[in-house]
Amino acid sequence: MSAFEPGNSLRVSLGQCSKAGRKAVNQDFHGAYVPREPQLSSKGVVVALADGISTSAVSRVASETAVRSFIEDYYCTAESWTVKTAAQRVLMATNAWLHAQTRRSEYRWDKDRGYVCTFTALVLKSRTAHVFHVGDARLYRLQDDNLEPLTREHRAWLEPDRCYLSRAIGIGEQLEIDYLALPVEAGDGFLLVTDGVYEHLSEARMRQLLAEHEADLDAAARALVHAAFEAGSDDNLTAQVVRVEEVPLGDAREAWSGEAELPFPPQLEPRMCLDGYRVVRHLHASARSHAYLAVDEETSHKVVIKTLATELREDPRHVERFLLEEWIAQRIDNPHVVKAHRPGRRRRYLYSVTEYIEGRTLAQWLRDQPRLELETVRRLVEQIARGLRAFHRLEMVHQDLRPHNVMVDATGHVTLIDFGSVRVAGITESRPEQAEEPLGTASYTAPECFLGEPATPRSDLYSLAVIAYQALTGTLPYGTEVAKARNRAAQHRLVYRSALSANRELPAWVDEVLRKALHPQPTRRFEALSELVHELRQPSPVFLKKSRPPLIERNPVLFWKGVAALLSLLVLVLLLE
Repeated sequence: MSAFEPGNSLRVSLGQCSKAGRKAVNQDFHGAYVPREPQLSSKGVVVALADGISTSAVSRVASETAVRSFIEDYYCTAESWTVKTAAQRVLMATNAWLHAQTRRSEYRWDKDRGYVCTFTALVLKSRTAHVFHVGDARLYRLQDDNLEPLTREHRAWLEPDRCYLSRAIGIGEQLEIDYLALPVEAGDGFLLVTDGVYEHLSEARMRQLLAEHEADLDAAARALVHAAFEAGSDDNLTAQVVRVEEVPLGDAREAWSGEAELPFPPQLEPRMCLDGYRVVRHLHASARSHAYLAVDEETSHKVVIKTLATELREDPRHVERFLLEEWIAQRIDNPHVVKAHRPGRRRRYLYSVTEYIEGRTLAQWLRDQPRLELETVRRLVEQIARGLRAFHRLEMVHQDLRPHNVMVDATGHVTLIDFGSVRVAGITESRPEQAEEPLGTASYTAPECFLGEPATPRSDLYSLAVIAYQALTGTLPYGTEVAKARNRAAQHRLVYRSALSANRELPAWVDEVLRKALHPQPTRRFEALSELVHELRQPSPVFLKKSRPPLIERNPVLFWKGVAALLSLLVLVLLLE
């Protein structure tokens, strides 16, 4: 069977066969799914195999559940998740369900008779093969006529001829999954087989059968099963054969379902109509894009239309990032994140549309209120953190959190906008990332990004802490020095400026919380946004015990002025004597 999407896409051929063999019931279960675009690019192809254990009468239910739920649920996970995250979460949920079934059944005191099975899956996404394995089935890679095993059996041997499964789906509350990721090329093959096949066929014999039926992979799978049966196998027999016919070239524009092929709109002017939107006025211009206030003529809702800057329209990387903004907005539903506006009308041009937020940017808000009360800053931090957590739950990192990308309305409600720098794990894993300058604004970008390291949720936490520091002091914690520190030695020399030197009314423990959140080393910061939010309201004893820093740290100028005054007085006293 050949399955493919035309154009620059992953294309594979599949062959499968499963027989009960000499047993009355086939407790093996297998499945495969090749989706159409856009899921072919975002989630990939899944091939899965489960093998029930012979001591259990309900193991067939477990193996079927494991395969069906993996395939169905994997494609329901967030497109922004990596393959590893999505697959492991699905398998953990399946394991919990099967284990619970055993606990509620008559087999609760004998796990070997419960809802237990082995599981092996291959996920092919873009140019990478992802392997997930629990139990004693096997997955081989066939490359250049070599058959290489990619999994190992999870068996514990009691005697030379007696063993038991040490790991399986449903056998316990916790599940340990073997994971492997490796690059694939056109022509690579993969073979998934249960122990009823590989224990009775040598690798040389399997290579021979695969070569003989190279043109028909279903026939190859049947030949493997038949040969194992003829060799005396008394177990269930299942084989799946996969061949990668073509891998995508990795052109960024292909991931966006043709939207990148739309022409760019003409220059927008007030009262102009564009696909059912009436332009009201120009809102904002940056090096990357232009934003306009418009009205949806069908609903009378105010929206923001964003177009890509003219000088960037020939650069595929900037086109992809521009398209990614709306893609992200469509997948996050959070009151503190701006929402995409999709009326269902067909577009004739390449642009993005989001809801309109009535209010000011946080940058303007801070200019209007140069130094905020601590309670106001707490509420600000809490709202931004809620928005950031919506990104982090989907394995996204904002990377450009700054006052200009935060809107504050008349009630003080905060909304995050502008996703042009967001890093989406599920997309970046599809192709190698190219080294480039940090995408965020230098003053708010975490130090590790200037070393070429990928941004993480702790990088966003750092940016949020900079905003909190600025809101309380009107200054930046390291000035402009972070962007200049391009190696670890330089970063070790960065000196945190105590917030108390600019805000003497601030409790000393608040400064200690900010100091930790703004540490140049990400591992020395708080692990999660929730910790920062909690510590700003209910500090732990370690921060409360911190004494107020000496005057030389809080206000070096005042300290040295005092020293100079004392010296002057001392000199005057000596002269009078």
